[in-house]
Amino acid sequence: MNKGKLLLGLLCVFSGYVAAAPAPDEQDVAQAVDHLTQAMLHKNISELKALTAANLSYGHSSGKIQDKQDFIADIETGKSAFKTLEMHNQTITLSGDTALVRHHFSAQALKGSEVVPTEIENLQVWQKQQGKWLLIGRQAFKF
Repeated sequence: MNKGKLLLGLLCVFSGYVAAAPAPDEQDVAQAVDHLTQAMLHKNISELKALTAANLSYGHSSGKIQDKQDFIADIETGKSAFKTLEMHNQTITLSGDTALVRHHFSAQALKGSEVVPTEIENLQVWQKQQGKWLLIGRQAFKF
């Protein structure tokens, strides 16, 4: 009887551990978000191109909407530049080959030599295309 209780207890503990572990796709999406963040911060244009879908819709908190080409051009030319850039309080919701990512976007943006604190919220939409997670949509908003 004691062996049965022990086995049942271990099974319950293990089941809870498995249920609490993030899914591999969730980890892959989180990694893609982090790579995008670092690419924006460090002006890594090839990485930005690799992480964004051809039909990207990139919305700013001002209401401005950009396609992939315009989004990347702003990073490349320094029109969008950052001294620091971090994402906080991130949640990821998976639905098939689509992931919704919400987080707080905290940055010290650069406007020329002026540092502008930026605190906004983001919704990113990622889609798994040919085995790779790509950003297909982003909308920032003020809170």
